Parts: sequence; C-alpha cells; structure tokens
Amino acid sequence: MNVDLEISSKAHKLHIEKIAEKIGLSKNEINTYGNDKAKISWNAINRVEKENKKGNLVLVTAINPTPAGEGKTTTLVGLVDALNKIGEQASGCLREPSLGPCFGVKGGAAGGGHAQVVPMTDINLHFTGDIHAIGSANNLMAAMADNHMYQDTEPTVKPENLIARRTLDISDRTLRKTQIGIGGKFSGIPREAGFDITVASEVMAVFCLSNNLTELQERLGKIIVGWQDDGKPLTAKDIHANGSMAVLLKDALQPNLVQTLENNPVFIHGGPFANIAHGCNSVLATKTSLHTSKWTITEAGFGADLGAVKFFDIKARKAGLSPNAVVLVATVRALKHHGGADKDSLATEDLESLKNGIPNLIRHIENLQKFGVPIVVAVNQFVSDTKNELDLVIAECNKLGIEVSLCTHWSDGGKGCEDLAKKVISMASHKPFTPLYDENLPLWDKIEIISKEIFRANGVIAEGEDPSKLDEIKAQLIEWEKLGYKNLPICVAKTPASFSDSPKLLSAPTDFKIHIRQVSLSAAAGFIVVQCGAVMTMPGLPKVPAGNNIKLDEHGNIQGLF
Repeated sequence: MNVDLEISSKAHKLHIEKIAEKIGLSKNEINTYGNDKAKISWNAINRVEKENKKGNLVLVTAINPTPAGEGKTTTLVGLVDALNKIGEQASGCLREPSLGPCFGVKGGAAGGGHAQVVPMTDINLHFTGDIHAIGSANNLMAAMADNHMYQDTEPTVKPENLIARRTLDISDRTLRKTQIGIGGKFSGIPREAGFDITVASEVMAVFCLSNNLTELQERLGKIIVGWQDDGKPLTAKDIHANGSMAVLLKDALQPNLVQTLENNPVFIHGGPFANIAHGCNSVLATKTSLHTSKWTITEAGFGADLGAVKFFDIKARKAGLSPNAVVLVATVRALKHHGGADKDSLATEDLESLKNGIPNLIRHIENLQKFGVPIVVAVNQFVSDTKNELDLVIAECNKLGIEVSLCTHWSDGGKGCEDLAKKVISMASHKPFTPLYDENLPLWDKIEIISKEIFRANGVIAEGEDPSKLDEIKAQLIEWEKLGYKNLPICVAKTPASFSDSPKLLSAPTDFKIHIRQVSLSAAAGFIVVQCGAVMTMPGLPKVPAGNNIKLDEHGNIQGLF
C-alpha cells in the first residue's frame, strides 16, 4: 500500500460536528455528509460575518514546480497543525481536486505523509459533488446557447460566433475539438465546438470569486456565450440561463469542512485551474475561515510567478483580502533540478547545481517583496538533504534578510512545522498589500508590467514573432476597453515550470521574450486571460495514466489513488 494511503487509512477522525465546534459552529449550522464531511450553512456564514472579526491570513506559495515536487499542500497542512499545536487556533483553505489529474498525471491532491487532509479518498473523488454541479451548470448554459441559436431567438447569433463550450471533469484530448449538430436539422445546427475540463471553465472561476448567491447569479449572467453581429457580447443573461445555473449551484456554493490527520479544520472548496484561471480556493471559504479562525492558511496554484501574483491581483484585490504573511515553499531537490541536476541524482549532495538553482528562489523572494507582505521561506526537508546544502540555502536567504524555516511535516506532522509557525506569528503584518499595477492602466500596459516585473522578460511579442498578429492582439484589447473592461486584471496562462513561457528555461532566466498566442475575455470572472504557449484547457492522459493503478480490493477499499 502507498505510504500516504496507509497513513490516511489509519487516521483517527473526529466526527465533523466536533471539528465544527472548534471554529465556533453548532451542529445545527452545518449540513453533514456522513460523519467526516460537512457544508457550512448559509445561516452560519451570515452569522459569523456579522458577529466575528477577521483573523489573520497567510498565503502559501512556492518556487517554480519541478518533477521532484515541492510539497506546498503538505506545508500548508503542517503549518495548520503546528499553529494549533502551539495554542494558536488555525484553519486551512484548499482547492478541491479534479478527477482529471487524479486519474491522469498528477494523482491525488490532499497532502501527504503525516500532513494530510482526510477523508483523502472522498476528497479526491466525488467529495460533496461541487465539481459535478459546476459541470452541469456550464453544460446547461451551453445547451441553452445552442437552443437560442437554433430557435433564431433575439438577439440572434451565428454558429461561427457561438463560443460556449461543454465541460467534463475527465482528461480527454479527443474532446478538445468536436463537430456537433450533425445528423440533419433535427439534431441542431452543425458547428465546430469543444470541451474544457470542468475546473478550467469560467463557471468555476465565477463560483470561486462570488461572495453569495445573489452575486453568483449576477456574475453567471455576465458569461459571454457568443458575439452578436454588431460586436456586442451575447451573455448567459441574454439567453436567460443564469437563473437556472444558479439554482444548480445553490448548495455547492456552501463551503466544505473536513479535517487534518491531527483533527484540525480545513475548508476545501472550489478548484479553478491555476493557469487559465486564478488557481485559488473560493473567496467564500476563505472569508468564512477568516471569521471563524485566528489564523487562516491558504494557497495559490503553481509557483509564485503565477499563483501568488494572481492571488494578489485577482482574488485579494477583488475580494478585499490582504495576507498578513507569505510562506514560500522550496526544496533542496527542486533547486538542484533548477540548477541543472538530473532527476535521478537529486538525492546526492550537489552544491554546484544547488548554487545554480537558488536564483529561482531568490527571484521569487524579490517578486513577492514587491507586494509589501512579510515572507518566510519554508524548506520542505527530505532525508537526502545534507547540512552543507541546507546551510547554503539559509545563507543565501539571510543575505536578503529573509527568515528560513526547516520543516519536517511529512514525517513529523504539525511538530515538524512548529518553528515555521512561530516565525509566521512573529512577522505577521497588518499593513495592506501593495498591488503590482493600477487597475485603471491600459490592458497592454498591465501585461507588460507582469512580464517585466515578475517574469523578468525583456519584451512581449506575438507567438511566431509576427508584428501584424501583435497588432491584432493590441487592437482586441483596445476594443474590450471600449466595451468597459479596461479595469480588469490580467491572468497569464503559461508553463508553470519556468519564469519564461518555455519549460526548458529553468532557474532564473534572462534575455528572453514572452510570446502571446492569444487573449480571451473572462467577463464574468473579471479578468483578461493572456495565453502564452500551448496551454491546454482539456488535458490528455499520459501513456501510463494514474488510473491504470487505481482499483478496489476484495473488501471494497480503494487502492492506488495516491
């Protein structure tokens, strides 16, 4: 049995009512899903927002991810357990795992070792049905959009201008581009269409950025399903779909409550893709945690160049959040990979590769400092890390005045993050963060600021270096500004493996340009997506999918999920 699953299967879980009590909720204020999962009721959400002050917010982010793994989620769980262990009441906030990665490349996503969230198998599979509800709402919208066109209802839209896509929460490359409506008039109007994985849909992004049901319904109505002949958007509200969509999402919008192995509260709610969207758990879960906990520990997907920047510029800016501290996760193994070491040799001391990879960590520190929030580096330790390697990382961070904490939460649980917890408490600031750019700047200026200030590119060009294509992209941005979308933040979609848009440029590359393939408008979510490179909104399965090894044993227990 996999060690993570073995540890999880032996967990002593408290009844979810006991976990709710830890954050001041009665059993009448939660809707239970068995003994170990619950949704927070609307009465409770409204009550704590009125009665309780906000606690402290800590963002967990990381260096650029590598095949060696960084352990961002395990660090978050370890920090939650450590804070509670030293007498500071804390809760975690995580995204819901998608079935696509679970059965594809990545596998499960609820921590590991002795820093896990349980029930791990439920969380990684159907959980409380939120993602299914989001997929249903999206597909209802797509069906109503096609019917609107088929019935020739005003305002009319041509087949080539209808852009609503279906969703499925399974990785399936064959659905990226499809032909629908074939079989004669009885089957609709033929057109080219396609599927996205559910967590990449704008419905998911809207779901995670809405504060309540009223806002959810209003935001859903702003989703653009097509373009009218006069260039105006055709929205979900225009086709009268947003009300029905909100009905399907009514229960799903309530945050989910579970627990760590050490029986501390964790909210797991929403799961937007970290590339095509903002990659953070729901605003509603974060705010509910802030009003029920002294410390709320949340995370943002991928490395800090994507996740943390989007957290600040999209989620925090729009939701009125301001982290009191940032934890930047790194591993010696990952830094050696960035420094050129082969994956098979990462367990061997290699100070030269480590020196070459540390600039990746330093650049993330420098970038995060631009937001004006205190930073501590959490080194997720492996048994193969040597004293010389750890001392080198500490010394380089100390040169910048940055605290470093060596963490052993994978093997020791909360005890292995107590030093990190104490450093987070000591450095927490109550000053508001500084946005990277003024939201009233032209859209193109915002793109250039992110590219130069965060990625450190020396220019932004169109994919293929075609000046006419770049002119088209700029013209599209100006057109959206005229339609009233100038103040939207930028959501860059690119490889998470590098500061650049090439996964081969590791560590801290310089003298490169960002290549834009296309831009798209997420009007309801409230951001402009800038796609750099081949970012897939419907992943494919690898040659050997994780699903090959997932099965039930003779007792009905799940095996191979982690």
